[in-house]
Amino acid sequence: MIGSIRKLVAAAVACSLVATPALADGLVDNVNGISMDANGNVIHFTGILIGKDGKVTRLLQSGEKRPARPDWLSDQKGRTLLPGFIDAHGHVLELGFRALELDLSDTKSLDEAKARIAAYAQANPDKKWIIGGGWNQEKWGLGRFPTAADLDAAVGDRPVWLERADGHAAWANSAAIKAAGVTAKTATPPGGRIEKIGAEPAGVFVDSAQTLIEKAVPQPLPKDRDLALAKAQEILLAFGITATSDMGTSIDDWLAMRRLGDRGALAVRIMSYGLGVDTAIRVGGSSPTPWLYGGKLRMAGVKLFADGALGSRGAWLLKPYSDAPSQSGAGFMTDDVLQNLMVRASMDGWQVAVHAIGDKANRQVLDAIDAIKDTYKGDRRWRIEHAQIVDPADLPRFATLHVIASMQPTHATSDMKMAEARLGADRLNGAYAWATMLRNGVPLAFGSDYPVESPDPWAGWAAAFTRQDASGEPFGGWRPQERVTREQAWWAFTEGGAYAGFAEDKFGRLAVGQAADFIIVDRDPLLSSPTDLRATKVEETWVGGYKVYTRKAG
Repeated sequence: MIGSIRKLVAAAVACSLVATPALADGLVDNVNGISMDANGNVIHFTGILIGKDGKVTRLLQSGEKRPARPDWLSDQKGRTLLPGFIDAHGHVLELGFRALELDLSDTKSLDEAKARIAAYAQANPDKKWIIGGGWNQEKWGLGRFPTAADLDAAVGDRPVWLERADGHAAWANSAAIKAAGVTAKTATPPGGRIEKIGAEPAGVFVDSAQTLIEKAVPQPLPKDRDLALAKAQEILLAFGITATSDMGTSIDDWLAMRRLGDRGALAVRIMSYGLGVDTAIRVGGSSPTPWLYGGKLRMAGVKLFADGALGSRGAWLLKPYSDAPSQSGAGFMTDDVLQNLMVRASMDGWQVAVHAIGDKANRQVLDAIDAIKDTYKGDRRWRIEHAQIVDPADLPRFATLHVIASMQPTHATSDMKMAEARLGADRLNGAYAWATMLRNGVPLAFGSDYPVESPDPWAGWAAAFTRQDASGEPFGGWRPQERVTREQAWWAFTEGGAYAGFAEDKFGRLAVGQAADFIIVDRDPLLSSPTDLRATKVEETWVGGYKVYTRKAG
């Protein structure tokens, strides 16, 4: 493990230092350059001049005179150059851990998952706990949650703890339940649910109930977090993501980011949102942090949770679930608690981002903003993360309250069948309503919610303007009236993400004074079919005028 950490961190350091000489004026030339201006209009260029500070000093047109002797030159031989993507909602450390631990995200049945779990346990006999995640009973067509007995059949000799894909539920075997001391008499914590068979815990723990098992799970060591962060950065840069919002940064996560930055190996830009008000205050004291490591890291906001997720029936709904009439999900906080936390964050200038998936949760957050907006004025950029199910009556309130809708296109294409089952057709009018948000004048910031979904921005971009999955289903798109245009989706995956993080004056598009964060790709995405767009390969990724990723040949 230590050897692997050293190799990956060393690779990250080397990756961040390759290519262009430090503090030199450079020219990236002979490109099919495409970006957007501040108004969302597409612009074209054939070369970029980059200053010593890593910012764009000029976009050059065909036939325009080039510097006679730039300090360095990168001839791209006509390849397509775009601004780097910004994922407005991800979980950086979790992405790395998912890649390094047992990953069930591509399993298509319970039996396939059990076989993979058993094989992983056999290949890792020294692990005291088997840790991983990514499972989704909806993808398995199971019609129920998996049970501890299912998991015992794969691994019975030691504890197993596996997060659901959305992170809002987890699956334990009998050994894990025993190790945590959970019995039929264990009380369910507020904001959680223990799935049961009779009176006994069945094996799945939803939302806050996960803490009952987590208290017994061995926590990652700092070296494990360093490895996970380096792995996550490698994945993000390979997808062409040059900046991301990290939603729910813990103190341990922040320290890992600082360690990577201290080594000079932090390449991707991270806009951090602390996991709760206390975390943000412990990191920043009385205000958000400044940008650190040359604009690579800043904690500027606070992440709060109003409810759980739709797939685990933890999303808080105004009416019961259509496929579980005895359940309506759960709110994580009372109205007073939510407002008090938002006030405490706002007093010190922290931006507030609140997870809200169900229509009742979204209404609660909108009500809280409405209650405090006259006291905490100015450019607050309140964020609602996901905003998946919104009562149609509440949709106009996003605009009137100046709320950013931070949404994830691939959630719609992954959830569409499940959402219909959970809600019924009559309650879908405010679901995944991207086009309505834009028509109402609401700023959109797109992301992936990785590792819940793949961080692949090309899949997200295609899903946004087609409302179809990778196989082209359904024909014509799911609820196609909520499609956005190709260009609107691109804006939301670049400038929209920067705006949502108060960073639009630093990065998000290619223009004079903006950071030279860009990618070289193998095709023109504005001319590609949705299928071809999903197949786009990133050849190079540059951050601040430095090449930080090159795709391996073959």
